[in-house]
Amino acid sequence: MPSRGELEQRVMELLWASDAPRSVSDVHSLLSHERELAYTTVMTVLDRLAKKGLVSRELVQRAWQYQPTASQAEVVARDVERMLAPISPEVRVDALRRLAATLSEDERAALAQPAVPA
Repeated sequence: MPSRGELEQRVMELLWASDAPRSVSDVHSLLSHERELAYTTVMTVLDRLAKKGLVSRELVQRAWQYQPTASQAEVVARDVERMLAPISPEVRVDALRRLAATLSEDERAALAQPAVPA
């Protein structure tokens, strides 16, 4: 299971949706449209995400700039892999079959295509 809380997940979604690194101020501003949060709360969340290795940061003109270290798809795949790893092969296969049964025709067709390089 991912070790991200709801706020960490939302911050990651904002970073994944961005085509450039974001500062604490940028992320705080985006989140302020959705809820009231202290600037220091956003700073703490980004710091925790950096310590977890989910984001990298670079100091640019006295402000940290944050960006994801992996795509959303890569992170979701790792989360699922970690969740399934301790489960017996029979249960893992059954769970994957059940998941596959929920896919739309378009998703099934996309899976038949060669993988896109990361």
